[in-house]
Amino acid sequence: MTKEYTITGMTCTGCLAKVKRTINGIEEIQEAAIQLEYPQAKIISDESLDLGEINLALKKVGNYAISEEYQETVQAPLPKIKKQEPLAEKSITTYKPLILIVGFIAVVTALSQYPFNEFSGMLWMRHFMAGFFIVFAFFKLLNLTGFANSYRMYDIVAAKWKAWGYAYPFVELALGLLYLLNIAPFFTNMVTVIVLGISSIGVIKSNLNKKKIKCACLGDVFNLPMSTVTIVEDLSMVAMAAAMLVFT
Repeated sequence: MTKEYTITGMTCTGCLAKVKRTINGIEEIQEAAIQLEYPQAKIISDESLDLGEINLALKKVGNYAISEEYQETVQAPLPKIKKQEPLAEKSITTYKPLILIVGFIAVVTALSQYPFNEFSGMLWMRHFMAGFFIVFAFFKLLNLTGFANSYRMYDIVAAKWKAWGYAYPFVELALGLLYLLNIAPFFTNMVTVIVLGISSIGVIKSNLNKKKIKCACLGDVFNLPMSTVTIVEDLSMVAMAAAMLVFT
């Protein structure tokens, strides 16, 4: 028999992979087509399924739930599943949005000291970090759930504590405002070193393992693959925060 179901909680390809692996692991299920588009699941089985058992298995891998939507039908070919957007190849063109955003922030924050009679590198770094955190937090907040799910795929803290993925953009926003207003500079720089230093660990591990993971630095807006660009981005911010700790 073939039945169609709705699955709640899936927001990205990572969710899709976990749900598909879990459902296909149920002994009574012959074949299951899972997709993000509606209807999310079409399952072929020899007998009626115990949705309670399937939901227990899904709860172990995330906040997912399956519910019945349609009556039993005659077995038919599985529907074609729309292919998920593949990660772009690693190239200068791929990272053009990231390079432009960082470049604009760097130039605008430098121009804030015009006419450059007494240009201060430390002041530029503080303004740059303020702009960086505020702009990057904005992109993450456009789709908070999408960012959190992508971030969990590689961050060592978010992987164990899901709430951190939802809190991280707000931490970035708070740091950006603190840098902009120059409030508690020692505390702000110290938190930046710790937060981005820990975040860099997951990024470095993912690159060393050569995992094909979507980079969440610009939230869920751009399809950027994880690469050494992300490592340079995080470690540069750590270095600037550390420099301000030492020299100011």
